[in-house]
This record gives sequence, C-alpha cells and structure tokens, in this order.
Amino acid sequence: MEKSKFTKHDVEVLGKTNSHDGYFNLNIITLRHRLFKGGWSEPLTREIFERGHAVAVLPYDPLRDEVLLIEQFRPGAHIAMVDDPWFENDASPWLLEAVAGIIEDGERPEDVAYREALEETGTQITDLIPISHYLATPGGSTESVFCFIGRVNTGDVKGLHGVDHEGEDIRPFTVSLDDAYGGIESGRVNNAMTIIALQYLMLNRAAVRERWS
Repeated sequence: MEKSKFTKHDVEVLGKTNSHDGYFNLNIITLRHRLFKGGWSEPLTREIFERGHAVAVLPYDPLRDEVLLIEQFRPGAHIAMVDDPWFENDASPWLLEAVAGIIEDGERPEDVAYREALEETGTQITDLIPISHYLATPGGSTESVFCFIGRVNTGDVKGLHGVDHEGEDIRPFTVSLDDAYGGIESGRVNNAMTIIALQYLMLNRAAVRERWS
C-alpha cells in the first residue's frame, strides 16, 4: 500500500491561540499545507481539542481464556446519547472498556499500562504485547492511543477501584474472550480502543496463548 511522501514538515502553522484552558485545552490553529496537485492550501482555521496521548491495555488471562474489562461512567458518552436519534432510549453512558489512562510527563506508554491496570482493577500485569498506535479523532483532536494486550491472572480480580480525587468509580469484571467479542456485535462494547484490542486478540489468540503458555 503506497502512501504519499508528505510529512509533518509539509505543514506551516501560521497562528495559535488558546480558547479554553481547563480540564482539557482547546486551541484555535491557523495553518496551511501542501496540496496533492502542487502548491499550498489556503489558510485553514480550526479548533483543536488538546487531549494528549493515551494508553489502552486489554488485560487477558491466557490460561482461563478470559479478558478483564471495566465499567465506568463517561460524561462525553452521556452528552452524545442525550436526545440523539442514533442511540436507543435505554443507551447507557456507563461503558464497557479496556483499561486506559493518559501518559504523564516522563512516562513511557508501558509505564502507564502497568500503572492504570493496578489503579483501575487492582490487578498486576506481568507482560505486554503492543498492538498499535493510532490517532483517535484526527480531524479535531491531538489524542493518540498506544494499544496493548496485557497478561493477568483474572482469578485475582475483586472489588471496586479508581482514584477518588479524579472522580473515578470503576467496576472491573471478567468475561470469556468469546463473550467479550460478541459484545461488539451486540453494541455493548462501543468504544474504539476496546474494539481494536478485542479484534486483535481474536485474530491472534492462538499465538498469544502460545507465547504466554
């Protein structure tokens, strides 16, 4: 598959102002970029949601063939579902997800995977397999996600978790990989990072189990 030779050096930022500085940042960017037909685009002005870089890890027990998911409330999901014709009336903003967290200054993506698994599930990851690094919403957000599969012992899962001062209220639970994957078709699993991780694991289950046997 051939891609154009354009890089980040083929973009010129003409101006940047901060519109909101709070829990998240919103910047207004004016830029131009090179065109496929040659030359430069006209200046474009866009609002950019400065989300930062994140990590998602799907904890997996190869012996039990189970994954460890979490359930938690998501404000963005709630706003998306209110009075929206694309969601059913009983759609829930409590989402079923892989473990995830933001990369802080000085951290590696792997560090975040280990830390967040312990914070959100009380369970220790003992090994990681990288899946991908992707842009979540590139049209208007800076967020990128490093995605992993993490080895765990699902027999250790118990209790409720989360960081109180971050307003987290997290319920970890275990489910067979087949049932978790079925949640994609049923719509119970409806967020990109979890879908990507589950699809990868379903495609590579035999190889992952052999590696961690």
